[in-house]
Amino acid sequence: MRFSGTTMKLLPALLCVALASTGVRAQSAAHPRGHLFIVGGGPQPPELIQRYFDLGGGTKGKFVVFAMASSDGKESGDEKADDLRKLGAEAHNYYINAEEANTDSMVKNMEGVTGIWFGGGDQVLLTKALRGTRVEKAIHDLYEKGAVVGGTSAGAAVMSDPMLTGEERHPGGVRPPSDSSQHYMTIARDNTELVPGFGMIKGALIDQHFLRRRRHNRFISAVLDSPLHLGVGIDESTALIVYPDGHWSVLGESAASIYDARHATITPAGAPVLGESGLILSVLPSGSSYYPATGKVVLPKR
Repeated sequence: MRFSGTTMKLLPALLCVALASTGVRAQSAAHPRGHLFIVGGGPQPPELIQRYFDLGGGTKGKFVVFAMASSDGKESGDEKADDLRKLGAEAHNYYINAEEANTDSMVKNMEGVTGIWFGGGDQVLLTKALRGTRVEKAIHDLYEKGAVVGGTSAGAAVMSDPMLTGEERHPGGVRPPSDSSQHYMTIARDNTELVPGFGMIKGALIDQHFLRRRRHNRFISAVLDSPLHLGVGIDESTALIVYPDGHWSVLGESAASIYDARHATITPAGAPVLGESGLILSVLPSGSSYYPATGKVVLPKR
């Protein structure tokens, strides 16, 4: 097929119209325009609080807190909202259930929000209250448009899908002993309970309190047993920041540990033991960057 010179000049414009009419967007628009701010629990140093605040628009921002992961979430959520108001922003704490998360009034409360925060506690309680609701959809929509979505401890765990509940299952589904010191003594298949999360971060599992609570065994089991085969264990007082272009950075007092088994050889699903060859571990202190598409690591120069 041959085209005249006039037709060739028109092709770029015609292509743009065609892409727009079919809903195809440019590659740069494929990522959400917002940030994720995922904290591994523990005390939050001032630099973490300020960075999250700035990503949410600072004094011009509107923040909402969801602390349903904890039985005292009403009080702890109020404290978080108060802290954000002291910095000069509008902030609200909503301690709601799934029914309330589907109401018109609650959806209206989400209008104009630039920062969302998930508190700590039990991540299953948080997903029970929000997953599949109109508020969860609003959170995803706000993130797509540029809001920052942050959380700590359980509020970090909910960011992935699947999500670690923190419950151990011995191979075959047998419950672990009541003595917590005997939990996760092995790396084994079907060792960790995974359930649906919010899926804010794509393609990776999240664990928290990672180094402080020595969660290597359970996380290696989960990463190898999960179809994602990529996980980030974030330590206390430390944040993993996910940027609109897809890369990650680490900020805080400790480190994030990245387990990449995407190219590892893993024992088959029917094998009696769980083993691997080729797992890549990267320990990233504050100031490091990670590019999940390629596995590239950039460590701080000092």
